Amino acid sequence: MVKVLVADEVWIATALLHIKNPDRGDFAVREIVRQAEIEKIAGPEPIRPGVQIHAYLHCVANRPPNPGRYRMLTETSKGRRRLFKPGDPYHHLRTGKNAPNEKDIPKKYHELLDWYNHDYTGGANTEEVDPILSLRGMGKEIWAQEDADSYVSQLRAGWQ
Repeated sequence: MVKVLVADEVWIATALLHIKNPDRGDFAVREIVRQAEIEKIAGPEPIRPGVQIHAYLHCVANRPPNPGRYRMLTETSKGRRRLFKPGDPYHHLRTGKNAPNEKDIPKKYHELLDWYNHDYTGGANTEEVDPILSLRGMGKEIWAQEDADSYVSQLRAGWQ
């Protein structure tokens, strides 16, 4: 059996909720945790303690990373989540994956990836890079030898 990451377990549980409830746009964190518990995605053992914190924080694209950098879920309102879609806003330090890798999840959930990539996201590129965010850090070598305080002091020299 494949050892499923907690983040992938949260994604699978959320995807299953979307499929079972196509009329609903988002779900409470407790619903996602309950779905993971019912589905026993990681095996017959009791639900792992990390599932709730992953659904609440580590997988949530539009929250600061702490420490997870996944972009698997989007917080729609306090305590409510849905799967991340390309084009959703996300914290600039969140550079992780949007969905599980096929090889990292049990075969019975592979069809969820097809559903996500074709139906849920409308075929949009799920690994799209934001062109503005990709500029972050560009040119930093120009300022590597410059002390910020002395640079500002030099600019202000002679001001009245």
